[in-house]
Amino acid sequence: MIGGSDAPVLQTEDLSVVHRTRGGGMFDRARVYALTSADVAIHAGETVGIVGESGCGKSTLAKAMVGLQAPTSGRLLWSGEDVWAMSAARRRATLGRGVGMIFQDPAGSLNRRMPVSQIIRDPLDVHRWKTARDRGARVRSLMEMVGLPQSLAGALPGQLSGGQRQRVSIARALAMEPSLIVADEPTSALDVSVRAQILNLLMDLKNELGLSMVFVSHDIQTVKRISDRIVTMYLGRVVEETPAVLLPDGSRHPYTRALFSATPSLLDAVEPIPLTGPVPSATAPPSGCPFRTRCWRADDACAQDMPPVTSAPGGHQFRCHHPIPEGTSARAVLRDARDAHPAHPAHPAHPVASVDADQGA
Repeated sequence: MIGGSDAPVLQTEDLSVVHRTRGGGMFDRARVYALTSADVAIHAGETVGIVGESGCGKSTLAKAMVGLQAPTSGRLLWSGEDVWAMSAARRRATLGRGVGMIFQDPAGSLNRRMPVSQIIRDPLDVHRWKTARDRGARVRSLMEMVGLPQSLAGALPGQLSGGQRQRVSIARALAMEPSLIVADEPTSALDVSVRAQILNLLMDLKNELGLSMVFVSHDIQTVKRISDRIVTMYLGRVVEETPAVLLPDGSRHPYTRALFSATPSLLDAVEPIPLTGPVPSATAPPSGCPFRTRCWRADDACAQDMPPVTSAPGGHQFRCHHPIPEGTSARAVLRDARDAHPAHPAHPAHPVASVDADQGA
């Protein structure tokens, strides 16, 4: 876990989520290992980005952080206290007041029959925040804060644009004056022209209100621009935590380097790193390192044991038996990958996925 010397606002300790699904025997349902032994700490005032392919567990981790997903094992700590050891009422009050969540699809996360003012006011009513007059004033203040005109107070979500709906979602997330915002792909459902506006709004609000933020996205370049620290996930595991200023050449895990190579760049165009071998399943994760089936640096040691956490200067941590040397250029990594796995029809390369939705399984 990486962060400052101060105590984390939110922290996961060895947090795991396992789902039971159809597909097993009559008495033994299949298990999906959505999240495995995740250790992440969020400190006051920092923005932590979470990146990875679809299905890597990003959304599962985000939902676990806000209490929407109960862990199978491990602990979720809020200001040092185990959230799931609290009573249900106290847990709802603690996370409901302390954490706000912005969902990926504003159209699906807003009640289409409720007007804008009531959607924003709903958390205030649920938690009985101050007086009715104070709640009305708070709604008007929140609408102004996120750039919504008061004339839209009575409008329904279906009467708004995508950007306006997401502004409503942001206002609702801020209603209880939380200290942490968890944003799960908050711009992926929006038009390109609107994404920058919403990102700028989020960063302005974070700085103005002194918030901590968790920003989940498949767009690693955007996450790098707005984050202090980036968590890379693969097959439900945290494989690297990197200070954003060190990326991309400072990252040590092969998967993080592959993610960056798959992101188009006009300034430094590099071909994607080819990943060969089978893509593992979350129902039957491979032994040892989860990335070994696609990694060009993997050997027998990678199949035996999960790599331990290695700490590097600057608050950098990674799990890899054969990390990339610090400062290795993207072209050198690409050359290394090609030399290790030359193209062969029997072993086609699997590009890193880049999709909008992450199901967390």
